Amino acid sequence: MKELLSTYSKFFIVEVDNVGSNQIQLTRQGLRGEAEILMGKNTMMRKIINEFVEENPGHPIEGIIGSLKGNVGFVFTNGDLGVVRTELEANVRPAPARVNAIAPIDVIVPKGPTGCDPGQTAFFQTLQIATKITKGQIEMTNDTHLINAGEKVTASQVALLQKLNINPFTYGFILKSVYDNGSIFDAKVLDITDEVLAAKFGEAIKIIASLSLAIGIPTQASVPHSIANAFRAVIAITIGLESYSFEQAEPYRAVCCKKEPEPAAEEPAEEAPAPAPAAASDY
Repeated sequence: MKELLSTYSKFFIVEVDNVGSNQIQLTRQGLRGEAEILMGKNTMMRKIINEFVEENPGHPIEGIIGSLKGNVGFVFTNGDLGVVRTELEANVRPAPARVNAIAPIDVIVPKGPTGCDPGQTAFFQTLQIATKITKGQIEMTNDTHLINAGEKVTASQVALLQKLNINPFTYGFILKSVYDNGSIFDAKVLDITDEVLAAKFGEAIKIIASLSLAIGIPTQASVPHSIANAFRAVIAITIGLESYSFEQAEPYRAVCCKKEPEPAAEEPAEEAPAPAPAAASDY
């Protein structure tokens, strides 16, 4: 372990609860040439790290000792942390629920036919699951929130999932912490991509520009907006003048000052001839 700590400048601290040896071996193969996986007893790893710190006083590796709790291990690399992370998270396996195991996620059983005969209706009633009989089998009428994340799985819940042939959980390497050239941070920081950073930076620039314009103090963020506002004011004044213009204002004048063609004068309608006077009545 001391050799790995001296050779590599980056590593993940990973949690490997419910991960079998075969799955770990497949992960090692996938990371061959990119990273190395180290598992061991926490007490032994703490002892080695303490000895390494004594040999290298002030080394920041001392800060990870508090993270060595539970079933954890190390994944060392000098390459791209994002590539190694992708490989670690891709190697997961579906697994059935076990009695008294802590559920890592919520389990929702979808509605629909169960394949169980009507004689097992009482079992579903015990779990307070609404059912009906359709075509000689039990059918669940609603989606059922069976298990909440963080709760212990009961025997009846396991029995139901086995009857429905559902493997609700997936197990693999869970990234807990990251060590990168002396910095220790949560693995969630790796979710921050260049696109996310650019979007956050753009939002901050907008806020600075708004504040600068509001209080009248020019900054690099607000100067482009000030120039644009001044140009709009000059264009507005120029459009209102008939005897003055300049080259950059002409396109705007052409649009705003465009005269509508006058409608053609209508020819006066010919007067209808007056009606002939009525003939005098004979008396």
